[in-house]
Amino acid sequence: MRNDTATASAVLALTGGPSNVRHVTHCLTRLRLTVADPAAVDEESLRALPGVLGVMGVGTPSLQVVLGPGVVDTVTAEVERQLAAGARAGGVRAGAGAVEARKGPGASAADPDTAATPDTAAATPTPQKGPLAAALRRIANVFVPLIPALIGCGILAGVNGLLTNAGWLPGLTPALAAIASGFMALIAVFVGYQTAKEFGGTPILGGAVAAVIVCPGVAKVTAFGVHLSPGQGGALGALAAALLATRVEKWCRGRLPGALDVLLTPTVTVLVAGLATLYGLMYAAGAVATAIGTGANWLLTTTGAFAGLILGGLFLPLVMLGLHQALIPIHTTLIEQQGYTVLLPLLAMAGAGQVGGALAVYVRLRHDTTLRTTIRSALPAGLLGVGEPLIYGVSLPLGRPFVTACVGGAAGGGFVGFFAMLGEKVGATAIGPSGWALFPLLTGNHGPAPALAIYAGGLLTAYAVGFAATLAFGFPRGTTSTTPPVTDRTPAGST
Repeated sequence: MRNDTATASAVLALTGGPSNVRHVTHCLTRLRLTVADPAAVDEESLRALPGVLGVMGVGTPSLQVVLGPGVVDTVTAEVERQLAAGARAGGVRAGAGAVEARKGPGASAADPDTAATPDTAAATPTPQKGPLAAALRRIANVFVPLIPALIGCGILAGVNGLLTNAGWLPGLTPALAAIASGFMALIAVFVGYQTAKEFGGTPILGGAVAAVIVCPGVAKVTAFGVHLSPGQGGALGALAAALLATRVEKWCRGRLPGALDVLLTPTVTVLVAGLATLYGLMYAAGAVATAIGTGANWLLTTTGAFAGLILGGLFLPLVMLGLHQALIPIHTTLIEQQGYTVLLPLLAMAGAGQVGGALAVYVRLRHDTTLRTTIRSALPAGLLGVGEPLIYGVSLPLGRPFVTACVGGAAGGGFVGFFAMLGEKVGATAIGPSGWALFPLLTGNHGPAPALAIYAGGLLTAYAVGFAATLAFGFPRGTTSTTPPVTDRTPAGST
């Protein structure tokens, strides 16, 4: 039976003890810890801990322990509880004076992937990352906390569409429509709030400036010779507006005395950033959003099969690097424009290729009971589109199966993309889940039925090709069901 309290205690002990942990957060599958002394982490024992599917960032302050969906939520909560209890009992610092909890699959400006917490910045070096990767990570941190609402509202929108098309419960469907669309109607405000929070501004000021975008009164404003439309620029405009508001706020706070700061800083921030949003950012962001939609449609209509091959084949490496969440603004823009994102079903094929590859490993390496146990425990999450347990626990440590899983994903993506070239688009009304969990969110330009069939065909193709490619090319020559492949089981990128 799973014991999350024991797991949390063991993780804390093997990462140098509570006094070595400065910040705690988590995403969908990973417990993320900022540690003061990376050398105090016992990597080998941590990897051997029951329930731990992988460890990333060893040797840096940004440690990531892969636990899998569901488990990570309860273990993180228990880690936070134990750290808080230790802080109360012995004055141990955890984060900024106490554990800085980040509930849900999100992160903050102090996310260990992006920066050290304020009280540890001088004491611990920031892991070396390219500026582009760091920027993408921070943008992802803005949108990841919004995923639960996107999932919930997306599923309700799908259910409401089915009820409406079938003519069932006509008295309920207007209420479901309002519930499902309310979040998307105000998503700019939430994006603005999260952006200011991530980049060090006052969150409510970021939300206030972004709210200008969805205000009905903007229809009376003329910019570049045309009347603006409420919602023009969407999430991208909100992101830009809140970033500008944060810069203005920081500039004001560094120059105004305390007495004036309370009055003038929020006023100047909202005024300057609000005017810039109305007379520049909304128009520019609207043009970018239109270009994204036009580009995605052209890509699938003209080169659908090839685009599917590339997107489905390269998505697993993005997941491995944690950069896949940087695509969330693009998905969000497409959902705002078209009602669904055509990219997510293509990218979901990568997880299906991973499942096929893992099944081939399970069949081929019958001698390896530990690996087969890992596959059995990680496979349900993989079928639901959470690929990290299989990546870090199975395919990446073995090496070749990771590549052949990408081949399976490419095949599934090519299958879905081919039908897009024929005029049958498959889209998702929300982001977050994939694999089998994406079925309730599927729709397309010809309704949900063709989309469901094409997506199912893509999954089966990715499963089959991932399985066959791994079985044929995923192991060194001479490997049999009784001969283990040569591997140190250390994931690439670990130290």
